Amino acid sequence: MEHDLSDVRFLTVAEVADMMRVSNMTVYRLVHSGELPAVRFGRSFRIPESAVVAAIETPNFQVG
Repeated sequence: MEHDLSDVRFLTVAEVADMMRVSNMTVYRLVHSGELPAVRFGRSFRIPESAVVAAIETPNFQVG
């Protein structure tokens, strides 16, 4: 199975936090819980922009 990554834009944790208007720690929690897919490069993570857009557009309300 071959993947073309030329169209994928990867964002840093700080960029994702800015887009989602949350802290960097919240982004790390989302990555570690598996709610936000990420690729690890050395000691840092990169998150596909499409995954961030999907997470923002999908309402996930928790009441209680």
